Amino acid sequence: MNILQINSSARRLEANGQGSHSTRLANELVAALRERQPAAHLSVLDLGQQTLPALDEPTLQALFTPAEQRSEAQAARVAQDMALIEQVKAQDVLVLAVPMINFGIPTQLKHWIDAVAKAGVTFRYTANGPEGLLPGKTVYIVLTRGGIYRDQPSDTMVPYLKTVLGFLGMTDLHFIYAEGLAMGPDAEARGLAAAREQIAALFQAEAQPA
Repeated sequence: MNILQINSSARRLEANGQGSHSTRLANELVAALRERQPAAHLSVLDLGQQTLPALDEPTLQALFTPAEQRSEAQAARVAQDMALIEQVKAQDVLVLAVPMINFGIPTQLKHWIDAVAKAGVTFRYTANGPEGLLPGKTVYIVLTRGGIYRDQPSDTMVPYLKTVLGFLGMTDLHFIYAEGLAMGPDAEARGLAAAREQIAALFQAEAQPA
């Protein structure tokens, strides 16, 4: 099993456990996975530390320029995105650590999505509609939010992630919710405990005999 953990918080997780809640919970989820699959290979992409460029006009020009006509800078820019795509293709499992920022996903994660969503590479248009080209992957998505948004109209994150990941062919999605983290110490503790219970329940369910 190959696992790719993608951290998208702008905050580091400190050695003393302070800092990013989403990264901490994603680490715990990965540990649970590796406990069940000790031989699993883990790769970590920390988008808070490895900043990806935005999808700007020079990038679009590079993408739409035939490969043989690209400048050195354009070729390097396209190669950066292709390396991220190859990284995803090699994985069996993705673990996304996603804090809510202004009711949406972090800019860092949006840049990654823009990098890997490539027509003809990770999806294609057919006579029957679009087809995702990254099927067969399991995706765990750890959501951390300051307030309570689960199943509310104000939750734009889950519908967006279901749509964009499904568009790429990734439909085996599991969401873990840690909410109320900015509503005081007691609410924070309850939110983190609830997320850990969801992780435990998820793997207990997977361990049940068919």
